[in-house]
Amino acid sequence: MKTRERILQASLQLFNEQGERAVTTNHIAAHLGISPGNLYYHFRNKQQIVTELFGRYEAQVDDYLRVPEGRALSLEDKAHYLESIFRGLWDYRFFLRDQEHLLSADPDLAERYRQFSRRCVNSGRAIYQGLAEAGILDAERTDPEVLAINSWLLMTSWISFVYTSVLDADQSELTPALLRRGVYQVLAQELGLLTEQARPAVQAMLAEYYAPLGH
Repeated sequence: MKTRERILQASLQLFNEQGERAVTTNHIAAHLGISPGNLYYHFRNKQQIVTELFGRYEAQVDDYLRVPEGRALSLEDKAHYLESIFRGLWDYRFFLRDQEHLLSADPDLAERYRQFSRRCVNSGRAIYQGLAEAGILDAERTDPEVLAINSWLLMTSWISFVYTSVLDADQSELTPALLRRGVYQVLAQELGLLTEQARPAVQAMLAEYYAPLGH
């Protein structure tokens, strides 16, 4: 593996484990056993690393938030969306944990994120519209825009909610189970909108993602 890729992977690991603000370029270099100068040969500063990692997260989300062409959406598509949401949130959880700080520190990244966010909401609207047209959600009672906006709010604020409202002061680690509960919350919005034919399969998905919050 080339040094540049090793730096990106180590940075992602440390940012996810400790939070981006707690990690310096010296920490990253020491973790890899390379000199700071070697790191700076590939990246001018930590912000450049963050920007490249965000680009990977952006590409991952853009790739899975698509409506298939030429056919109706299926329950299998729905399961794929849910698991992809979880994977993206988990792989790049540092960004959502430190999002406000990261965006306020970099106007260019903030504008890029703004466009990304709008694309995601638009894609979410198309997906919910597709679920209604496929007979998974009741078309008469489903508002795709409302569901898309609420889902985006849940996904982007869930990690912050867990850190500020769920974990105790002596707990610092977000677990996959707690993150899966966030996906459950997204899916739970649809409970009153499901068609009878889709209800059993979606309730099974809900059971798969449920995790108690404690307290």
